[in-house]
Formats: sequence, structure tokens, C-alpha cells
Amino acid sequence: MAVTRHSDAIAPVRSSGPMTTWISRHISTAIGSAGRLFRQPFASLMIILVIAVTLAIPAAANLLIKNALSISSGWDNALDFSIYLRHGISESDAQDLAQLIEQRADVAGVDFVSASDALRQFKEQSGFGEALDHLSENPLPHTLVVRPGPSNSVQSMILLQEELGNLPEADLVQVDTEWVQRFHAILDIVRQAIAIGAALLGVAIIVIIGNTIRLDIQNRREEIEVTKLIGASNAFVRRPFLWSGFWYGLFGGLTALALVQYGLFLLEPPIARLASLYQSGITVLNLTGVEILSLLGIGVALGLIGSWFAAARHMRRIEPR
Repeated sequence: MAVTRHSDAIAPVRSSGPMTTWISRHISTAIGSAGRLFRQPFASLMIILVIAVTLAIPAAANLLIKNALSISSGWDNALDFSIYLRHGISESDAQDLAQLIEQRADVAGVDFVSASDALRQFKEQSGFGEALDHLSENPLPHTLVVRPGPSNSVQSMILLQEELGNLPEADLVQVDTEWVQRFHAILDIVRQAIAIGAALLGVAIIVIIGNTIRLDIQNRREEIEVTKLIGASNAFVRRPFLWSGFWYGLFGGLTALALVQYGLFLLEPPIARLASLYQSGITVLNLTGVEILSLLGIGVALGLIGSWFAAARHMRRIEPR
């Protein structure tokens, strides 16, 4: 008798592929590691807070540098060159010289201040108006206020000062470049100090997580021996500890982000009062999306590194007896 094939016949069950099995095991291990952290809330919270504070310190320092640079960007006029022209140069020649200098690639703009305008401003601001009216002639020269381009470095600004001082029409070029050099030097020192401090704090996080994972391995020594006795590999046994380091780093990064945001929230009212006193629109810059992801990524990476070193070192010492 012929066998009839029905369309509703039960199809054989196919086993999952190796990638699906690998992913499902990691998901299960990740959930189990997170549950173990939540079953010890006080101890886990203390470790996460230590990691968070350690991550928040360099993040807050970097944010402070960024805000300082944002505020100092409004100090461009402090870098202006004042070119005092020689006496006897006409106003039209001075204006032609201003247009010629403005065509330079390293100059953002040139403002012409005539001798008569300079004397009028001096009368209004000095309070010696009546005394200055008795002068037989205007002692002030024509002045060109040169704004350097934003791409200039300290060296290029010094070179620009020398070139402008060598102009035959120039009598004196006045600019305070020493404070610019001091500012850049201090900024480089602060950046280097932040980088060194961040590296040391990163090592501290690795040590903290490594020591935590080491204690966890010692507490679960019998469980590890039994797991190895039934044939589990070191990679299989090491997996939950790596996920514990991952969760420590991730939660520590999220808590550090919350601490930085709370610090900015506390600073907003006094900064607003300071801005109102100076009649300035100071805007506090926040962390960008890339910086937030970098903070979380650094926390996770440090957590994985610390847990990996601890697990790889102590796992080889535990063998079933």
C-alpha cells in the first residue's frame, strides 16, 4: 500500500545553530550575573559608587576645560594688534593700509580709528575734556586695530606682530602675547594632568573590579570545582565573571554620568547670577553624545579588563580534587 504524504505532517525539529546557541548562552549568563548583583544590593552599590566617582572626576574636569575654552572664545578682542601709525600719514593712506592688511590670510579684520575719533573717545572716557581742549594739535596718531584669524597659533601671531612692526607706516605695534603663551602653557599642563589622572584612576578601577571578582571567585570555589569536574572549560566558567565586570562598568558609567549632570544642575543658578552681573550670556556646555558614549564605553572596557585579569589569574588555580 502506497504511503500518502500529507501537507500537515509534523516537520522534524531542527537544532539551533552554533551562533544562536552562543548568543542564548551569553544572554542567560548576562541575566544571571545581573541577578547576582541585585541579590547583593548594598555591596554592589558600594562598588558601583566607587567606580562612578572615579569615572566622574576626569569627566567633570574635561567638561570644565571645555567650558573654559567656550568662555575664552569671547576674548578674541584681547588678542587684537594695535598699530599706531607715524605722524604725518593722511587718513586716506591709513585707510588704504588697513584694506591692504585685511587681505592677509592670517588676519580676520582691520578697524581704522582716526586720530580725531581717538581724541574724542579719550575726552569722553578720561574726564579731561576741558584740559584737552587747550591742546594746539592732536597728539594722537591714526590707529589700525588688527584682529588675527582664529587659526593662528602663538608662533604665527608673533610672526604677524613682527611683520606688521616692519611696515614703514607703523610707529608702534602693541599686543600682549605673553599672556596668550601663559594661557596655552597652563592649558597644556591641565590637559596633561587630567590625562595622567584619568590613567591612574582607570588603573584604580581595574584593581577594584579585579579584587571584587577575585573575592567572588573564592566564594564560588566549590561551584567552580564541580563545574570543571563535569567537563566545563575555563572559558565557560569565566563567562559569568566577565559579565559581572561588564555590569559593574556599565552601572558605574551610568552613575558617573548622573553625578556629572547633577553637578551641572547645581552650578546653573550661580552661573546664571554671575552672567547677569556681567550682563553676559554665558552658556554652560554639557556632555555631547559622543562623550557620553565614550564615558560608558570606558567604564565597560575597564570592567571587562579588570574581570578578565582576575578570572584568568585565579581560574587556573582552581582545579577539581
